Amino acid sequence: MWGQRGPRGSRWRAAWPLLLGTVAVLGLVVASLFVGVYDITTAEGGWEMFFITRVPRTIALVLAGATMAMAGLVMQLMTQNRFVEPTTTGTTEWAGLGLLVTMLVVPNASVFDRMLGSVLFAFVGTMVFFAFLQRVTLKSSLIVPIIGIMLGAVVGAFSTYLALQTDMLQQLGIWFAGSFTGVVRGRYELLFIVLAIGILVFLLADRFTVAGLGKDIATNIGLNYTAVLLTGVSMIAIVTGVVTVVIGSLPFLGLIVPNVVSMFRGDNLRTNLPWVCLVGIAVVTVCDIIGRTVIMPFEVPVSLILGVVGAVVFIGLLVRRRKHV
Repeated sequence: MWGQRGPRGSRWRAAWPLLLGTVAVLGLVVASLFVGVYDITTAEGGWEMFFITRVPRTIALVLAGATMAMAGLVMQLMTQNRFVEPTTTGTTEWAGLGLLVTMLVVPNASVFDRMLGSVLFAFVGTMVFFAFLQRVTLKSSLIVPIIGIMLGAVVGAFSTYLALQTDMLQQLGIWFAGSFTGVVRGRYELLFIVLAIGILVFLLADRFTVAGLGKDIATNIGLNYTAVLLTGVSMIAIVTGVVTVVIGSLPFLGLIVPNVVSMFRGDNLRTNLPWVCLVGIAVVTVCDIIGRTVIMPFEVPVSLILGVVGAVVFIGLLVRRRKHV
């Protein structure tokens, strides 16, 4: 009898914080549905507007927040570095370049066509980053993200030049604004693609964990390291490409969330994944609510708030790591 109560008590002690976290995040999500300039409770057509704008926007917050945080976690495992994520490895800039090139080559491209171009360039760009990484002998915690930021800066400069030459600079700025303002019914459904990627991350969590130990160890225990690496890169590219097309850039999200979760819960990928999803949703939702209310009736792009918060957390992580070295 005592033997049965022990494991049950242990499972409950592990489950109740996650349950409380889920309830708290659900509260934020519900609050997001009722934050905005338009009064949906008394204005004419308010509830129709609720389902046209508020519900799609909140779904987009949940999907983008959870999957971009998970993409950062997967990338950190693949590179064995805590300071990398799509915006510090150039993946986001490559996705933006793919979006721009697709619009130039196919002026009347559909949203799906833009997504394909963005995903393809994001995949190529991430593979270029990994190729550079293989040739770097000194792989300190700072060298790796510096390489990614440098590559991203080069790609971003080329995108800006291309946009200037084709009178699309303003459009490029809108794409990279990282705002949920334009998310309405009929313009966010592509984000359900990243939901499938998120489920796949849960299914492949153990393989990513082993691959994160290094190529030699992974190969010795029978794991196809190259296949897992390509799978991880493909998933990161798809998430980044889709979110870039629908939302824009969400800087530092994949950096902040996995590191904060690891500080409190250690490095167990499988048990950390639900927390990474919850914290990712919470961070994006809180930043979006702040953006909607701080200068109401106008909005501040969520990327601006995320950039400020992310920069502060990034510096804090660097200082904390240096103290422990």
